[in-house]
Parts: sequence; C-alpha cells; structure tokens
Amino acid sequence: MSSFAVSGARLGIVRPGGGGASARSGAERRSGVDLPSLLFRRKDSFSRTVLNCAGAPGKVLVPGGGNDDILSSADPALDAPQQPEESKIHETKSVVEEEATSAAAEARAEVDAKDKPEPSKVVEGTGKTSTIGLTKGAKQTVVEEKPRVIPPPGDGQRIYQIDPMLEGFRNHLDYRYSEYKRMRAAIDEHEGGLDAFSRGYEKLGFTRSAEGITYREWAPGAHSAALVGDFNNWNPNADTMIRNEYGVWEIFLPNNADGSPAIPHGSRVKIRMDTPSGVKDSIPAWIKFSVQAPGEIPYNGIYYDPPEEEKYVFKHPQPKRPRSLRIYESHIGMSSPEPKINTYANFRDEVLPRIKRLGYNAVQIMAIQEHSYYASFGYHVTNFFAPSSRFGTPEDLKSLIDRAHELGLLVLMDIVHSHSSNNTLDGLNGFDGTDTHYFHGGPRGHHWMWDSRLFNYGSWEVLRFLLSNARWWLEEYKFDGFRFDGVTSMMYTHHGLQVAFTGNYGEYFGFATDVDAVVYLMLVNDLIHGLYPEAVAIGEDVSGMPTFCIPVQDGGVGFDYRLHMAVPDKWIELLKQSDESWKMGDIVHTLTNRRWLEKCVTYAESHDQALVGDKTIAFWLMDKDMYDFMALDRPSTPRIDRGIALHKMIRLVTMGLGGEGYLNFMGNEFGHPEWIDFPRGPQSLPNGSVIPGNNNSFDKCRRRFDLGDADYLRYRGMQEFDQAMQHLEEKYEFMTSEHQYVSRKHEEDKVIIFERGDLVFVFNFHWSNSYFDYRVGCLKPGKYKMVLDSDDGLFGGFSRLDHDAEYFTADWPHDNRPCSFSVYAPSRTAVVYALTED
Repeated sequence: MSSFAVSGARLGIVRPGGGGASARSGAERRSGVDLPSLLFRRKDSFSRTVLNCAGAPGKVLVPGGGNDDILSSADPALDAPQQPEESKIHETKSVVEEEATSAAAEARAEVDAKDKPEPSKVVEGTGKTSTIGLTKGAKQTVVEEKPRVIPPPGDGQRIYQIDPMLEGFRNHLDYRYSEYKRMRAAIDEHEGGLDAFSRGYEKLGFTRSAEGITYREWAPGAHSAALVGDFNNWNPNADTMIRNEYGVWEIFLPNNADGSPAIPHGSRVKIRMDTPSGVKDSIPAWIKFSVQAPGEIPYNGIYYDPPEEEKYVFKHPQPKRPRSLRIYESHIGMSSPEPKINTYANFRDEVLPRIKRLGYNAVQIMAIQEHSYYASFGYHVTNFFAPSSRFGTPEDLKSLIDRAHELGLLVLMDIVHSHSSNNTLDGLNGFDGTDTHYFHGGPRGHHWMWDSRLFNYGSWEVLRFLLSNARWWLEEYKFDGFRFDGVTSMMYTHHGLQVAFTGNYGEYFGFATDVDAVVYLMLVNDLIHGLYPEAVAIGEDVSGMPTFCIPVQDGGVGFDYRLHMAVPDKWIELLKQSDESWKMGDIVHTLTNRRWLEKCVTYAESHDQALVGDKTIAFWLMDKDMYDFMALDRPSTPRIDRGIALHKMIRLVTMGLGGEGYLNFMGNEFGHPEWIDFPRGPQSLPNGSVIPGNNNSFDKCRRRFDLGDADYLRYRGMQEFDQAMQHLEEKYEFMTSEHQYVSRKHEEDKVIIFERGDLVFVFNFHWSNSYFDYRVGCLKPGKYKMVLDSDDGLFGGFSRLDHDAEYFTADWPHDNRPCSFSVYAPSRTAVVYALTED
C-alpha cells in the first residue's frame, strides 16, 4: 500500500506535495442512494401459521469436540502543533494559521458537487418503537432504556478553522456533510433514530419470544425461500417463508407442545432459496454462530440460543479509556507456542496475563468475525455476526473479554467493513442470487487485488446491516472499540491501489472519493461515540485524508485515531539500506508528520511483515544469524549486536515520536525469528501452474513465546526492553504529553534528541562513535536521572552507562533550549532521562 508523506506535521494544514494541481471541477459523480426500503411495517402484515414441527436433536460441531456432541457452553489529543521541518513544536498556532491562510489562498480550487436526487418516499415509517414488524402472537421485546444518546449533527464548520486550506474544497466538504445530515434525518424519520436503526439484529435473523422463533431475511432477489435444517430434516417444503413487499422473507415457528423451541439450540440451519442464479442453500446473513464440520468444506449455520444457565454472565466492568493506548495486536489461533489452532480459553488463561505483564493496556484481536479461509488472516469475512468457531464458542469469547476487563485491558476488535469474502457458499456474495444484493454490481463491486466483494454503502439495508454489526459486537460481547480495516479502500473508488498520495488536497476531495462510504464512516462513528462514549475507534488509513480524526459534529469523519501507516513503510525503506546512510531528519519527519489535532496510533512494523515472503524488523536486521547466534552461551556476531541494538532503538523512537498510541504485533516485542505461514495445500492456478503448499502444517502458524521467556536466549533481553518501554510510558504518559520538542537531529553525529513531557530522549544511531560530555538541551532546570537505557545488560546491551549517575542542568542554552546538561552517549544506544524531585 502507498504511504503519504506531506509536510506541515501536526499543523492545521498539510501543504500540497505536488505542483499545485487542484481537484477537478465538474459535477461530483455519485450513485443515487438506495434510501429506505422499509423492512418492517408497524404490524404483523406478513405473519403466518406453520406446522408444529418437533425438531430432531441437532448435531453440532464445536472446536475440540466430536461432531456428534450437542453444543454446550465451555467453561487528550496533543494540542501543540508540530513543524518537523524546523524540528520544533510551537506553543501557539498563530503562525500556523497565518501560513495556512496564505497557502489556502494559493491552493484554492473549486469542487462542484451535484445534488443527489431525493430518495423515493418511504411507506409507513416505524416511529421510535423497538418492536417493528413483530409477528402476530410474538412477545414484544422490551429494550432497556439507557441514558446514552447520539447527539444531533452539528454545523460541520469547525474543520475550516482547524485547517484553513480546506476552504478551497468547501463545495465538496459541505456536500459531504449535507449528505451525512440528510441520512441522519432520514434515519430519524423512518427508523426512529440511529439507536433503533442499529438494532437490526433484534428484528432480522433469528429472534426468540415466549411463543416461538421468528426468522427474517432480506433477500429481495429470491423467488421463494424456506427455512431448512436439522429441526425439519432439511425438508424444503416443511417451512416455507412469506415475502413482504420490501423483499423480507419471514417465518414464525411456534414452540413445541412441550414448550421447547421448535429449533433446538446448536442445530444446523440454512435458508433455501430459488434465485435468479438457481436454487441454493445459504447460511443466514445474520447468523450468530457458524461451524465447519470435520472433513467438510462448507460451513453450517448454527441456531445459537443457549439456555440461561449456559450463557456467560459478565462479572467485571469495562475499563475507562486510557489517555494513551498501548496496543498488543493478537490473533487467537496462532497465539500458542504449540503448532495448533489456539482457543479463546487458552488465550484468556495464558496470553492475557502476558500482555498485562508486558505493560500494554489494550489488546486488539484479529480474525474474530467468521471467515471460511483461515489463511485470509480473518480479512475475508463470511459471517459478520458470528465469532470464529475455530477458537471456541461465543461464551468462550465473552469469558476472554471479561477476563481482560478484570486485568484492566481494553479489548479492541479488528472489524472488517471494507469488503466481504467472495465465497458464495458460506458468505454474503450472491446471497439472493443477484450480484447487487449487499454489494455494488459490476467491476465497482469487486476488489481486484483482494479478490473480494465491495459493499454498496449507499444502500439503506447495507447501512442497517453494518451499523447493527458494529453495535452487536459492542453490546453483546462488550468489546471496547474497533480498529476498522481497510478504510482507505472504502473512501476512494480506486481503493488506494497504485496511487501515491502526495498530500495535494485534490487527491482527497475529488471524483475518486466515495462519499457514500465516508458518510457511512461518519454514521458508525456517531453510533460508537454516542452510545458507547468510552469506546475507541481507530481507522486504518494510508492516504492521510484530512479531517479523518476530527469529530463528526465539526465536519470530520469522526475517528479517534488514525493508524500511522507511513511509519512501518519508512522503516522498511530504511532497513533496505545500511544504517550509515540513514538521515536523522528523515526519520524525525516521518514520525512527526501528523495532522494537527488528529491523533495517531503508530507502530514500527505491521502484522503483514510477519507473513511468509516478507520480513520483520528483526529478520531485516539479523537474517539467518538469528537461528545460530541467539544463545547467550555462544559468541555473538556483529550482525546480531547491531540488530539487537537497532531493534530496541527503532521501537523506542517510534513510540517516543510517532503518536498518541502505540501498537505491536504479538511476538515482535522480542524479535520473533520465524514468519507466519498458515496451513495450506497446493493451489492450482488458472494458467495451469501449481503453487506448492506446506502440507497443511501449523509449524509456522504460532508464536514462540517460549523464546522470549528463555533466560538463556538473547530474545529475552529484547522482550525485557519492550516491557520496560511500556511501563515507562505507563508511568510518565509521554505519548499524550502536551509538551513536545525535537531539539536535535544531527546528521553527522547521527543523534536525535527530543523532549516529551518531563522526559528527554537521546538517541545515538552512530555505528561506532560514542560521545563523552555530549550536551543535551532541555526546557526545565533541575536534576535528571536515567530511567531507561537500551544498553543495559538486562536488555542485551553492553552496560556502558552508570545508572546511579545524576545530571544537573546548567544555565547554558543549547539547541534553542534554555537549559542543558552533559551526558555520555554510547554508539547505537537510546537513553531516556527524567526530571526528578529529590
């Protein structure tokens, strides 16, 4: 993916990086919004009577159990703008605003937005009830009133005060905001507001009442539909469904004579439809659990409704959002040192305490939404409301999350709303036999690189599905927020592919912008922050879209954090070179190149780099030497010494300068020596060639935590340093300190010095030169002490520094700082000094 590199870090502006080409004029190309095809009328206009079918006991496939077992439950934004070109962070923004206004006048260009046609009139709005379209005889669902509200839209104008350069694109941005407000108004009018609209799972899919089970499915392309499963011996004539005028199919199954539900908990279910593409059996789109039988390829939708005594009850409150995020990115399946698919329960008991001990305050979990292809890393989702059954049951996942909350850890979900698996057997693709059900039709609906389907964010029912999906994970499982995958792909019709973003604002606000998708992101952030004020929303955006992390009411997209994707790209670029050629100013610029008032989560390397065929930072640095020279009882090599030293420095400088949050993929904290290779067989390509597999081996699809824990290996020192780094941030909260200042980036000395809060960071990247009496500028006078030393023997260093030394400032201005003190700066070492009271 392309990274953006623009000047004007953390300013209210980002100057165009090219020759000033502005956005193309002319009408904004937009597809008409498919507004409300109202699914539910006020009353039960499509209720029906069905045969009283006593369902046969269903066979359920639970990870770790036999396929004949009945399913059972198992146990503050940074306010000071930065200007990396001058290596300083200003205390005021008056100069910034003056520059921005001037730049805006030069870069002003028009972006005309063609008004969308008015939506077709919606028949019979639902008002503000929470029991829309209940089947006759069904018990109404009582929704507990909660003192949480979604604030009304603001005027969306503050973005122009924050970034005056946006004035040149006011037409586009005001049009974008008007579309958002129009959608909010339509949802308020026809659905009773975002709160009610996002409760689609209370109406669609399977819902249970005292009288029986109702199943509804939106499938307007289907000619007929029937519910089939173990409960009716898969007889397509037993339980046919009725279609309403809006394409919703429904059936009500009353309880059996003995009061038991018509569909036993844990039994298999599908919907059989006669579609334009032929007769097909599909897993219900809103299914809550889906399982693959041993030895079978297709998945089975599972009717998941455990008895009360088997449901997990949360015992611990959700933690408050911390000021700074230290995120440990994880994949449940590969989180065991053993070559196997790990479980939610084992992760809960073995990995969560490790994450807490390392000093992270949040765990981000990948691959939660069910995905039929394990090697997709969880990004080709087939069942959006179902937690992956490979790792255990939904109750197991709830237990994991509750345990994390007990430890004080936030649990973030890597949510995929950017695309969907093209799997027609288990997923949404071609669900009702058409190409345009949940997705755009034709080429626009297919991601050519990811081989997946792309949602139509202008469709009313797609909005209901995705907003309800986000709400489901927050409400049912008590996740504390999301990392939204592939947001760049969503926001542009070119998906960010083969595009080098230069920072020219015309790249963000032109014909290539998918305004429907941006409006969806605004709506989902409204929902998250309105109903779950402590929840965290992180967006994966490589483009640098302005306003991305500005509140929706102010005209922004509404994310709390942007994933700072340019940073790992920069480290890959540098690691391909000798560190003797690294430019200190280039490193500082990349790390500080952030938009003013928009927070970032930074990271040194991505999980993609750990995949087979790519390289982690540790492997870039140490290569095959990692296999032979990491034992402490054997001599090291120059490559190992260099690699361990730079590995620590890269991670600390990234955390120190890169943003208000930090992320690490599991195992990278100790330089995991092997890549991830998912189990796979040989693959035949259309041209007749064959890509060999790995005999479906799990050997490389695991994390060797035992290496980081072994006191006889050098990995241990790297892990100890990462732990010390996290605890340092926990104590001093330097990532969110308002005071930041880069005082030195010396190219000849290879030295970077900066302040964050009351800490002074000194990095000597020189490969051989160590500096005695090296003067370090600082803001505050007093006594400083060493609080972190990458050269400490505990961290695999050479112990060249005295940790008991004290450093007293002198009234000796240095590097534009009022005070200074002298230090010893060994080669390839990072040291952090703290102002002390004693």
